[in-house]
Amino acid sequence: LKAGGVAGVCVDLILFPLDTVKTRLQSPQGFRKAGGFRGIYAGVPSTAIGSFPNAAAFFITYENVKSMLHQGSTSYLTPATHMVAASLGEVVACLIRVPSEVVKQRAQVSPSSSTLQILSHTLYHEGIQGLYRGYKSTVLREIPFSLVQFPLWESLKDLWSWKQGHVVDSWQSAVCGAFAGGFAAAVTTPLDVAKTRIMLAKAGSSNARGNVLAALGGIWRTQGLSGLFAGVVPRMAAISLGGFIFLGTYEKTLQLLL
Repeated sequence: LKAGGVAGVCVDLILFPLDTVKTRLQSPQGFRKAGGFRGIYAGVPSTAIGSFPNAAAFFITYENVKSMLHQGSTSYLTPATHMVAASLGEVVACLIRVPSEVVKQRAQVSPSSSTLQILSHTLYHEGIQGLYRGYKSTVLREIPFSLVQFPLWESLKDLWSWKQGHVVDSWQSAVCGAFAGGFAAAVTTPLDVAKTRIMLAKAGSSNARGNVLAALGGIWRTQGLSGLFAGVVPRMAAISLGGFIFLGTYEKTLQLLL
């Protein structure tokens, strides 16, 4: 819990400006109208509050499920074990992540409004459902992401450990995390764009219903391939750096605590 929480806070706060740029590039009104480079830390209180419990929930679930599935399993099933553990971890973590993400993204594209104003407006007009708008699309983004990232991260660590004859250091784990995160970020960008459009959609609009395929279809029809991969560069940069900081900090904190 502590290792996951510390890792989550570190990565989210350090890389927040890149995340803001990515959100504004993906927003329906376009980068400039969404705020451009102004108010780059808009929405950071929401992230600061949600980071620790979100990351902690993920790693508690991931490590416990991985531990349970490892018992009696053969080595060739190890990637599948990591996939299942990571997927369940994301489902649990998204219960905390989605409300934080909704408020954060709305603040990022409305830098003149405070996080508290965004939260109050959402609750008043949409109720608690408004805070969970995009839960399904977030889970549908995070599960494929984790299916790529975590087995790749674990495999790269195992390969590096085998090559050098001992368990990887925390900085080596961070390098593996950066590569795995960047690759996973690139292939799941269309799902991230759909999630952003759903969270930012006006109440009552077609995207507000949360249909991921409909959102993807609408983006494809109006903006084509470039629309589906809007923000891919800052997303890859943020998640590569994020993978380095997040997974490296997690391993280092775990070593210090244990």
